This record gives sequence, structure tokens and C-alpha cells, in this order.
Amino acid sequence: MYIPKEIYRTMPEETTTLPNASQPNDIERYALITIYTVAFIGGTIGTIAMSFLLVKMNTLSVTTAAIVNLVVLHSLLLLTMPFRLYYYISQKWIFGFAFCKAVSAMMHIHMYLTLLFYIITLIIRWLIFFQWKDKVEFYRKLHAVAASAAVWIVAIVIVLPLFIARYGNSGEYGNTTCFTFQQELKKESVKALNYVIIAVVTAITCVFLGLQVFIILKVVKKLPGSVWSHQEFWAQIKSLMFISVIIICFLPYHLFRVYYIQHIEENQSETYNDICLSITAISCLDLLSFVISGSRFFKQKIIMLRDKLTCC
Repeated sequence: MYIPKEIYRTMPEETTTLPNASQPNDIERYALITIYTVAFIGGTIGTIAMSFLLVKMNTLSVTTAAIVNLVVLHSLLLLTMPFRLYYYISQKWIFGFAFCKAVSAMMHIHMYLTLLFYIITLIIRWLIFFQWKDKVEFYRKLHAVAASAAVWIVAIVIVLPLFIARYGNSGEYGNTTCFTFQQELKKESVKALNYVIIAVVTAITCVFLGLQVFIILKVVKKLPGSVWSHQEFWAQIKSLMFISVIIICFLPYHLFRVYYIQHIEENQSETYNDICLSITAISCLDLLSFVISGSRFFKQKIIMLRDKLTCC
């Protein structure tokens, strides 16, 4: 049927919405905005504060090198957070599909590299505790740089390009939507990889938590008097904080992932997966918590609180 141009111009344009381009509702969107805002502000403060502390350090320990890498890693993730916040606020992605995949990849790279640096730090602390090593240090700064560079080369030079090149190719994704790559989970190989990662992360968390609780109980039995005044006890509490971050920030995402893989087509499960993923960004607050917990003022307040509770 012929339609005059004048009438055709006044007709509303049809818009197509891809089935996998769902948007979270307002409550869930506000939750995502809040979580990322808290992570961005707290992470930025913690990264800056820890950077000042690291400048004053002259040690070349493996733990210090791991903390330095955490500062760099958190900084990279924090640089991508404004783009996520813009997307969830405006509900429109304007930065291109390739950059969307890069920002999405950074969340996962950050999560697993953070977990790796936590594992390294905890193992070194345990080696020292069990007196298998008095002190684990790099003999030269070049060794620390080389070890760190090896990790970053694998992550940035190999993993990130592969992620960007291969991820997001299994489905049709809208140009104005982002972070909706659930169609990739329909691949059996991707499902298998996810299940393996979930099992490994869960097993590591359980083993590390059990071992750390055992160490803390051993320290409490060994130390005379009040344990709160002993540096060794606080050192183990700091190790427990590493594991707490894993449990609070990383474990929920992996446990929910089991359900999500089996219910990919449900829009609600996709939103919950996004929220669980956003919680992993809260791990950026770890540096701030380390700075605060390591301060003398914080320890004094904890001891005062303990004394008041004891008196009552």
C-alpha cells in the first residue's frame, strides 16, 4: 500500500528490543548505583591512603609487592567504574561495544587477580607463622618488578585481548546496552569452565577459612593475658580480613552463578547476577580497611570497647 511521504514522516519509528537486552528495574538499578558508588568512593580513598603508606616502606617483601599490585589493580577497576555508573544512571551505553567488553572483562580480571594476590599474601603469612620461613623477601627490586610483570602480562596482554576477541560473539547484543553477555553461557565449554572456577574458589575459601581459624585459636592459646594487646594476634586478624573479603565479596557471586547458569533465560536472575557481580567491586574497600585496622587509634578503641563489655 502506498503511503504519502508527508504521512510517513509523521508515523512513529518502530524500535526493536533484543530479548537479551533487558534492563533492571528502578530498585535494582538504584542498588547497583549505590554499590558501585560506595566501592568507587571508598576504593579511591583506600588506594590513595595505602599509596602514601607504601611510599614510606623500604621493605622488599612478597607481601608488600602483593599490596602494591592490589593498589594498581584496584586503580584500574576504579577507572572503569564511572562508565558503569553512567550506564546505570542513564540506562544507555554510548562508548561502543568493544569498550563495553573491556569494562566487563576488567571486573572479572580484577576479581581473580585480587583473589590471586590474597592467596599469595596468606600463604606467605602462614609460612612465616609456622616458621618455615623467617621472612620472605625479594633480594632486588628487579625481582619484585619481574614477578609482578609476569602476572600482569598474563592478565593484560593475553587474557584481556582473548576475552575481548572471543566474548560477546555468541549472541546479538544491542548497541546501547552493555554487560548483558548471558548468551555466552549457553556454550557447554563456557558452562564447564564456570563450574570448575566455582568449585575451585569455593574449595579455596573453605580451606583457607578453616586454616586461619585454626591458627587464630592456636595464637589465642599461646599468648598470655589479653590477646588484644599482642601484635601477633592482630597480624592473624588481618589475615582473617583477607579471607572475609573473599567470603563477603567473591563467594556470593560464585555460589549464585550455579543457579544463574541453569536459569539464563530468566531476566530476574540476570539482574541478581549483576548485583552479585557488583558486590565483588566492594573488595576495593580492603585497602581502606587495612589502613584503618592497622592504625594505633583503631586498636586502642577496640581494646577500650572490649574493656567496657567485660565490665558490663
